[in-house]
Amino acid sequence: MSDRSEDQIHQVVQRVLNRYTGLSKPDLPATGSPRSPENIPQTEAKPAPRKVVAIGADHGGFELKEIIKPDLTTLGFDFIDVGTNSKEAVDYPDYAHEVARLVSTGKAWRGIIIDGAGIGSCIVANKVPGVRAGMAYDYSSAVNSREHNDTNVLTLGAGLIGVNLAKQIVNVWLSTNFGGGRHERRVNKITAVEKQYLK
Repeated sequence: MSDRSEDQIHQVVQRVLNRYTGLSKPDLPATGSPRSPENIPQTEAKPAPRKVVAIGADHGGFELKEIIKPDLTTLGFDFIDVGTNSKEAVDYPDYAHEVARLVSTGKAWRGIIIDGAGIGSCIVANKVPGVRAGMAYDYSSAVNSREHNDTNVLTLGAGLIGVNLAKQIVNVWLSTNFGGGRHERRVNKITAVEKQYLK
């Protein structure tokens, strides 16, 4: 028996043993020699899915909402606009609830709600389980709400802040990470309070 035929028999036996013992090596071809990089199947890298931001406003926040939407796209986010779609008078709880619902159910990563003062929408959003809404009125309150409270919904008062400040708030709120540590313990206590009333 030639050296070549013995080597081939050894390879066949090794493949059979590997198959039945679970020790198969997917990076080895039938010849037993390592694949060269050009022979390894290349998988196309898929881009990470864009995060979705739900955005809504009443008539008092409609114009600011329309101004902020292009900024969301520029920052790399997709968005769901729940309305309103005009300056005709509507009730802010309807839009605040819908944004909060999308965040609570996981259909949106975060939410932004705009009304005249930002307070009413914040109250509504915080009634929805899993939502931690915070009203921001300057750069520092936006950062604090993310770092300390891990807010997932931002409310703005279009009648209280200007366009440039609103854009700064949205930008920093979307880009600031939760601080964790001692803040995580406190956010967990917020969740525990919520769960007491979900029975």
